[in-house]
Amino acid sequence: MKANCWHGKRDMRVDDVPDPKILNQRDAIVRVTSTAICGSDLHLYNGFIPTMKKGDVLGHEFMGEVVELGRDVKNLKIGDRVVVPFPIACGACFACEAQMFSLCENSNPNAWIAEKLMGHSPAGAFGYTHMLGGFAGGQAEYARVPFADVGPLKVPDGMPDDQALFLSDILPTGYMGAEMCDIKPGDTVAVWGCGPVGQFAIASARMLGAERIIAIDRFAERLAMASAKAGATDTIHYEEQDVLDTLKDLTGGVGPDACIDAVGTEAHAPGFMYAYDRFKQALMLESDRPLALRQAVMACRNGGTVSVIGVYGGFIDKFPMGSFMNRSLTMRTGQCHVQRYMKPLLERIERGDIDPSFVITHHMKLDEAPDGYAMFAKKQDDCIKIVMTP
Repeated sequence: MKANCWHGKRDMRVDDVPDPKILNQRDAIVRVTSTAICGSDLHLYNGFIPTMKKGDVLGHEFMGEVVELGRDVKNLKIGDRVVVPFPIACGACFACEAQMFSLCENSNPNAWIAEKLMGHSPAGAFGYTHMLGGFAGGQAEYARVPFADVGPLKVPDGMPDDQALFLSDILPTGYMGAEMCDIKPGDTVAVWGCGPVGQFAIASARMLGAERIIAIDRFAERLAMASAKAGATDTIHYEEQDVLDTLKDLTGGVGPDACIDAVGTEAHAPGFMYAYDRFKQALMLESDRPLALRQAVMACRNGGTVSVIGVYGGFIDKFPMGSFMNRSLTMRTGQCHVQRYMKPLLERIERGDIDPSFVITHHMKLDEAPDGYAMFAKKQDDCIKIVMTP
């Protein structure tokens, strides 16, 4: 089969690879009908996340048709259309029973690697390093889905792939980012990063009742989408305005009630700190650029919440711990517990509360994946979200 494979920093290739097979009786094989390039895939593309190997199949946002099932999978049948959550979860461990599916204790066969880097291991994940299991991803014609009796969600007949696909990751991730803010009527929420996850965080904050939602980015097309389609009430172009001063002006000097970092490890900002972080990265003294996170902490009102859904891979420097501690801030973080949110969000899509397809700017064929990665990474052609079909 054809699959998009990692061959090194900024070296993606569509290769012929072996078809996946049932390895466990709780597995399913899915014929992929739609898959997407995620912003966190760019961290792999740009070489910031360790433990990738040449030939690894990428992609953790995918959906398709069930074509083969292990005998222990009773909830699905051949021919079902399903969307597959990116964290792989067993459904029976302590974390899964607590609905913290991205922390599953049984799905990462390489937990020992993650333990050395993180202290404890999160769940396995599709197409995202050997530290998280080395599972082949869904930017391919077919994918093996472990624990298929727990993860995949059936998609209603008649619902287009473009509406259902993002239940695999970015819609639940954006929603969880907003949910972690404990939004109350009248709240002001600021969102750093207006990529697809940021767009869904904005839309989710609106659904959860925020009165004012401030979108922060440097690309005009993303800020326009945030205003016109996601529900932002205000926008800040951070290369043209000072973020902290503007947020103070917009909130009467108080600061937002909650701040969402939807950027993560590859943040940009004008000024000295960006140069500082790039220099430390070049010397391998720092793995992540926490520019958005620093700003979110400094901007948040006293006693407010900082919600972190942007992906971080390792270590950061110059974190404003004094501000964080002395002002009684709360930080909530995590890879999304996608399985918890898929069905409720599917119901919201069916009710018309949200149409997730608004973030799609490009459709491509799987064969064009390397060009898609380059376009997305360089922000060419107003690219915000690419959906690919095998």
